[in-house]
Amino acid sequence: MTELVQNSALDGAADNSRKDHPMWSSRMAFILAASGSAVGLGNIWKFPYITGENGGGAFVLVYLFCIALIGIPIMISEVMIGRRGGRSPVNSMRQLAQSDALSKRWVWIGGMGMIASVLILSFYSVIGGWALSYVGNSASGLFAGASTETIGAMFGNLLADPYTLLLWHSVFMVLVIMIVARGLSSGMEKAINILMPIMFALLLVMVGYAMSTDNFAEGFAFLFQPDFSKLTTEGVLTALGHAFFTLSLGMGVMMAYGSYLPKKVSIVKTAVTVSIVDTVVALLAGLAIFPLVFANGLEAGAGPGLIFQTLPLAFGQMSGGILFGTLFFVLLVVAAVTSAISLLEPVVEWFEEQKGINRLTATLIGGISIWGLGILTILSLNVWSDVHPLGMFERFEGKTFFDLFDYVTANLMMPLGGLAIAIFVGWFMSKQASENELAMGNGLAYKLFMFVLRFITPAAVLVVFIYNLM
Repeated sequence: MTELVQNSALDGAADNSRKDHPMWSSRMAFILAASGSAVGLGNIWKFPYITGENGGGAFVLVYLFCIALIGIPIMISEVMIGRRGGRSPVNSMRQLAQSDALSKRWVWIGGMGMIASVLILSFYSVIGGWALSYVGNSASGLFAGASTETIGAMFGNLLADPYTLLLWHSVFMVLVIMIVARGLSSGMEKAINILMPIMFALLLVMVGYAMSTDNFAEGFAFLFQPDFSKLTTEGVLTALGHAFFTLSLGMGVMMAYGSYLPKKVSIVKTAVTVSIVDTVVALLAGLAIFPLVFANGLEAGAGPGLIFQTLPLAFGQMSGGILFGTLFFVLLVVAAVTSAISLLEPVVEWFEEQKGINRLTATLIGGISIWGLGILTILSLNVWSDVHPLGMFERFEGKTFFDLFDYVTANLMMPLGGLAIAIFVGWFMSKQASENELAMGNGLAYKLFMFVLRFITPAAVLVVFIYNLM
C-alpha cells in the first residue's frame, strides 16, 4: 500500500513538472530524434570497418542478437527512467531514488552518463570536423585519380595540422550549439525533421549506386552470408560492445530524450522501432560501402581508416566519384550532427534546471566547455602526440588524451552505466512504477522483459566490461 501511495505521488509530481517541460510533438518526432542520436559515426564509420575486420556475415548475426538482448532492454530502461523522472539524467535518478526510498547514491548513474556524453562529444566533434573537411576535398576533386600514398598523405596532413583541425572542430560545434540553443521544438525537432530524411535519402542514393556496380552481390554476400570460421571470441565481444555503443546507451542521452516523451507514447514499441531503424541504417551503410571497396580491389578489413583513407581512394577511381564522394561525406556530416546534438542535450538540460540559467546560456556554457575540451584531442593528434597523461599506469601506457577519452567512455563508463541501469530497473525500481510506465500489464511479455533485464542483459554487459579490463 505504501509503495502504491509513493508511486501515485511520483506520478502526480511528474505530471506537474511536465506542465512546463517541453514535449516531443509526436511519437514519430521522438523516433526520428532517438534514431538520429543512435545513427551516427558509429553506424557509417565504425560498423562497416569492424564488420570488415571480423569476417562479415557471422559478425552481423551476432551483432543483431546482441541488439535484441542488450540494446533494446537497456534503451527501454533508460527512456523509462527519463520519462518517469521528467528531468535531466541526474535529477531523474534523484527523483526515482527518492520516490522508492532508495539510496541517493543512485544519482551517480545519471552523473556518469552526463560526463560520458561530455567526453564523447569533445572528440566526436573533432571527427565530425574531419568529415566536414572531406566534403570540400571531395567536391573540389582532390580524390580524382589520387594514389594510395596521396590519399594517405592527405589524411596524415590533416591530422598533423592543429589549426585546420581547430577550424573544422569549431565549425562543427557552432552548428551543434546553434541547433540545441533553439530548444526542443524550434531547434532539435525541426533540425531532426530536416536532417533525418536527407540522411536516409543520401544513404539510399549511395546504396542505389552500389547496386549498379558489378560487385554488389559480393558485398551483399559478405554482409549476410555467415561464415562462422571467421568469427573469433574477440569478434563476439566486439559485437556485444558495439550493440551497446550504437544505440547511445550509458551516456544519459536516452534519459534526456525520454524526459520529453509524452505519457501516451508506448516506450516499448518506440524503443524497438528506434533499434530497428538504427540497425537498418548500419546494414545499408555496409551495402553502400563494401561493393565499392570490392569493386576497387580494396581491403574490407582496413580498420578505422576505411572511411577516410580507403573509400576516398575508391571514389577517386570510379565514374561519378566526385559527386558520390561528396554525397557520402555530406551523409557522414549529417549523421554526426544528429548524434552530436543528442550528446549536448543532457548537459544543457541539467544546466537549465539550475536557478537563473536559460536555454541559451545553458547551451553556451555546455557547448563552449566541450569545445575547449576537444582541443586536447586535437593536440594529442600532433603537438602532444607523445604526451601520455596516465602513462605511469600500465593499462594507460602510450595513450594520448584522445585515446584516454575514447577508452574510458567506451570500455568503462558506458558498460558500467548500462549495467547499473539494468540492475536499478530490474531489481530496485518498484514493480508498480515499471508497470505504469511500460503499460504492458503483468503478463508474459512484461515477465520476459524483466527476466532478460535482470539476468541476461547484466551478464552480457558484465562479460564485455571484464573483457575490456583484461
